Amino acid sequence: MTVTLDEHLVHALGVAAREAGVPLSRLIASAAEREMRRRIGQAVVAEWEAEHGAFTPEELVAARAEMATADDEYFRRGEGVA
Repeated sequence: MTVTLDEHLVHALGVAAREAGVPLSRLIASAAEREMRRRIGQAVVAEWEAEHGAFTPEELVAARAEMATADDEYFRRGEGVA
């Protein structure tokens, strides 16, 4: 398989990988995995909304708050706090 990327993007990715202390291939694979999870999430939401109707603004606020709490817990756990 061959993947072609803009040389400026490759340079920026290389810098980011070195700063993170990970191989460039791992950084790119992680980005691809995040994109696939994002797409799957969008499809799940679209399917749910097709069946149940669009989320209300209140539901979106509650979901964002729940996700922020989960993110906070995840990052604190990575620091050894939780």
